[in-house]
Amino acid sequence: MKNYGYVARDLAGVQKKGVAQAANSNEVLNQLREQGLTPISVKEATQKGAPKVRHKGRRKSIKSADLAALCWQLSTMLEGGIPITTALDIIGEDTDNAQLQNILKQISEKVRKGQPVSECVAEYPKVFNRLSCAMILAGETGGNIAKAIGKLAEYFENRDKLAKKVKGAMAYPLFVLTFIVIIVIFIMAFIVPRFRKIFDQIGGTLPAFTRGFMGFYDFLHYNLLYIIGFVIVTIVLASLFSKTKKGHLLFSKLSLTIPLFGKILSQAFVATFCRTTSTLLASGVSVLEAFNILTGMTDNDIIKTAITQTRENIVGGSNISLSMSSAGFFPNMVIKMIQVGEESGSMPEVLEKTSEHYERKVDTTVTTLLSLLEPIMIISVGAIVSVVVIALYLPIFTMSDM
Repeated sequence: MKNYGYVARDLAGVQKKGVAQAANSNEVLNQLREQGLTPISVKEATQKGAPKVRHKGRRKSIKSADLAALCWQLSTMLEGGIPITTALDIIGEDTDNAQLQNILKQISEKVRKGQPVSECVAEYPKVFNRLSCAMILAGETGGNIAKAIGKLAEYFENRDKLAKKVKGAMAYPLFVLTFIVIIVIFIMAFIVPRFRKIFDQIGGTLPAFTRGFMGFYDFLHYNLLYIIGFVIVTIVLASLFSKTKKGHLLFSKLSLTIPLFGKILSQAFVATFCRTTSTLLASGVSVLEAFNILTGMTDNDIIKTAITQTRENIVGGSNISLSMSSAGFFPNMVIKMIQVGEESGSMPEVLEKTSEHYERKVDTTVTTLLSLLEPIMIISVGAIVSVVVIALYLPIFTMSDM
């Protein structure tokens, strides 16, 4: 028999510490459960902590995919009866992310000292947002933290998928623009100067189209540094202006009005809004607290104002669907679905179905955008090459006709 020190909580949430004799830690866990206690930590009293193996690796940012994997593992272990501190230690040793490993170790140590998990994760706001803290707190209060963390895993997983779709939609146009710029630079730097020498050697009057093209080339050639400087200054001024209240509001409006791109951004937020609200309400978080959390999940002033106004209307006594309708941002379908959820008492389920619908709409819009950009790219590259070929070879065709 060995001595095991344990930390547990009773049904009222009061922390209990003590020492139990058993053949192994599993027996101690069974003893605690039979006594109506929830195990937090079980450790052999005579065993000195062996040094843990640290994974050496460069510091990496913690992404939604990392958090989803963490929550899935933690939820599975807790449902299997493993104490939360042991689960955190195991996950921390297995992760390749040095930053996450260090955070999990610190949380495990704080939980061993009796600090609630929700308070521990709240100390790392850059990793665990307000939604994570609220859901874990709701799980602790309801006595089912494993289920709450499982829902959190689903949320992070879906958010990661949606973020990848939106980033993919934004990355393709940048690739197209970069490709076109590279082609123009190559033509202007290597092809046009050679033909310029040939035209100077031949002499004579060039066709009007060729003269216009060469004038454009001379303008770029002699004013390149000024153009680059102007672009840099414009970007810097726009960046500084966007940090002001008026500038941020203006860019918030512009981001939602750009054809297709604005539609993708608004649909992506609506999907996130529905998914987040569904997850929070299903975990036992109040409606007002859910809207508080949603306010901090966007930097767009238009969307943030709509959420704040909705919350204020709810506080004033209005129901959720009417409050959202008066905000002027949310689509009619979302408002109608929330109205159905309010009347039927199944708000989380209705919002989850609505989020899935808008995620499919984001997929469709991204597919449409990519299908439009492909021919635009082909036509743009073809037009540039055609203009160059006509401008450079037109004098040669003119000379051959003389």
